[in-house]
Amino acid sequence: MLGVDRDQVWMGSEDSVIYIISVVSLVCNRQLTEHRAEVTGLALDNGKYSNTVAYSCSAEGTVMVWEVSALQVKRTFRLSCDRLQSVFNCGGALWCCSRDGIMEVGRTGVVKQHINLHEPQRVTYCAALVLPESGELWSVCVDSAEVYIWHMKNTTKPFCRVMLQDCSGCHCIIQVKNQVWVGGMGRSSVKGKIYILDTERYEVLKELHGHMDKVTALCSAEDRYVLSGAGKHDGKIAIWKVEERGLDSSNC
Repeated sequence: MLGVDRDQVWMGSEDSVIYIISVVSLVCNRQLTEHRAEVTGLALDNGKYSNTVAYSCSAEGTVMVWEVSALQVKRTFRLSCDRLQSVFNCGGALWCCSRDGIMEVGRTGVVKQHINLHEPQRVTYCAALVLPESGELWSVCVDSAEVYIWHMKNTTKPFCRVMLQDCSGCHCIIQVKNQVWVGGMGRSSVKGKIYILDTERYEVLKELHGHMDKVTALCSAEDRYVLSGAGKHDGKIAIWKVEERGLDSSNC
């Protein structure tokens, strides 16, 4: 799920289609059908000196670069990996998560580095987030209750790990003001969970419960609201209001 501008939200789907939803009418008014596999990730690049472009990725490793104003594909490249899970744009590079690691990829598709935990117990990565102001890389995995945090200048191993209570795995991660929001799956009766973390103290501030299935998508709307979507056993989108002080949230 990606807020492209004030007027539209893009949503990737398992049927390989990107659905464009009007924020005003709340109606899907366009479909992009260029992908040939499940669309697993979306990212945006608001260039200062060029038109806004969006990036989409699909499970078999394809990354597409879109000119948003024309809704046309400008460039396509393919990564060799074990299921491409997500894409994030920051600092002139794309950060792509596959099940077996995180790749820093240039705009032309050249892989600059591959990041992994290098531990005996293998984990399955699903999403990564770069915080440029602190020079950190955050990542989550579908089979781990930990959030892994690396220094960008030294990606040999994480310098910090944050344990999420009553969590069987994580599926998405975004930045909202001075917070990081993580969507996951609970071990107890509460299945869909959102964890709000403080980016300076590396601790959980709050848990949000509003879904009956794992939280698979999060989208920030101008840092005022966060939209969350869950798995097929839930089938709804929740809207959360971010408090002005930036330390609390409530379902609206």
